[in-house]
Amino acid sequence: MLQDATAERRNNIAPIPFEADAPFLNIVGELPRELNGTLYRNGPNPQFSSPGAHWFVGDGMLHAFHLEEGRASYRNRWVRTPKWLAEHDAGRALFGGFGRKLPDAPPGLTDGGVANTNIVFHAGRLLALEEGHLPTEIEPGTLATRGYCNYQGRIAGPFTAHPKIDPVTGELVFFGYNAAGPLTSALSYGSVDATGKVTRFERFETPYASMVHDFIVTENHVLFPILPLTGSMERAMSGKPPYAWEPEKGAYVGVMKRNGTAKDIVWFRGESCYVFHIMNAWEDRGRIVADVMQFEEAPLFPHPDGRPTDPEKSRARHCRWAFDLSGNTDHFQQTYLDDLTGEFPRIDDRRAGLKSRHGWYACANPKAPMFGALSGIVHVDGTGKRLGQYLLPSGDTISEPVFVERSKDAAEGDGWLLAVVWRARENRSDLAVFNATDIEAGPAALVQLGHRVPDGFHGNWVGAP
Repeated sequence: MLQDATAERRNNIAPIPFEADAPFLNIVGELPRELNGTLYRNGPNPQFSSPGAHWFVGDGMLHAFHLEEGRASYRNRWVRTPKWLAEHDAGRALFGGFGRKLPDAPPGLTDGGVANTNIVFHAGRLLALEEGHLPTEIEPGTLATRGYCNYQGRIAGPFTAHPKIDPVTGELVFFGYNAAGPLTSALSYGSVDATGKVTRFERFETPYASMVHDFIVTENHVLFPILPLTGSMERAMSGKPPYAWEPEKGAYVGVMKRNGTAKDIVWFRGESCYVFHIMNAWEDRGRIVADVMQFEEAPLFPHPDGRPTDPEKSRARHCRWAFDLSGNTDHFQQTYLDDLTGEFPRIDDRRAGLKSRHGWYACANPKAPMFGALSGIVHVDGTGKRLGQYLLPSGDTISEPVFVERSKDAAEGDGWLLAVVWRARENRSDLAVFNATDIEAGPAALVQLGHRVPDGFHGNWVGAP
């Protein structure tokens, strides 16, 4: 048992086995009185361990930090997907990774997803998301699971964990890969207006089957990255990796006008790379500029023959893509803006799809491995230049930083960053509140939990009504 506990303390990946409510949390420093609302976070927290299943395909668990008038409370709940409910009733794991049913699972059982990657609020709905299934609607406050949301049957199939909300129109734009079935090359694309009505939903073919985690939306365009982390049913059926790194296929990015159709997509080519997350993108005098966190080789997944990718190349760095819409070239430019390892980029969401002057991302110590070692925050300007950096004490790790504006009409970047920090020595977590434009000063306030929040993926702030 001591050995297991020691191993767990080396990282913050292992699940926690409970749901809890903490109505009054201790605060170090002073919470800004203007911070009234809830930070919702989502991440994998397997209800049961499953043979061969990677931690990142575990059941979703939501963590809600509610801040009000300088006080703080906390609640966590599993997302009760059909998979979670079936395994809860059985008292054991029934599925492995990527929806693979275990040999001793009851017949007729179908995978119900894990809803473990993101949580967004749009048109009055709080939605827990992962990229393989429909959104799961969550009751704000209680975190009770309401069930799948298909918008009155207007959408079907996988739905991205990274929809984009247009800050001007309030429209939610989304896509889904594997749209024609598992490990297929079809993508879906759609939009939901500010009232929650689906205004568009269609499918189209891409150059090859790819794991498409995120996409790019600007004021007038949508871009679909098809990068060589490829899916293959043939590989999966023969016991080889369903997803694998095939750099020889090259990188494609499809550019479509938002008021156009899939038939109008123009495909640009680039050097092989992989990107999980987009920081922001905008239009600039006949070009589209996109800031991304780019890997030279995809992490976490092997080559088709099972060989691992190169760890030195499997780290993300802030990179700028540029697309010339004049028709003079079908290649897009890729330019690294920094050599610092980082992930989980965020902006002031009021500038989503528009030119922005501030961005933030979680960073690693220079010689640390990429995953499990995000231990600081970087603040950058619109050119990628570092404006500030904050590093945690050795061993501690940090989540994606979420920006919250000071007020609706505050200048871009005027507000706070909220990030969950794991304290390795104490094996528990804090919610850290930073002044967004002065992160080097360290947290202005810490909301202290008595237990840890396992490393997760994404979250968003929902202001009080």
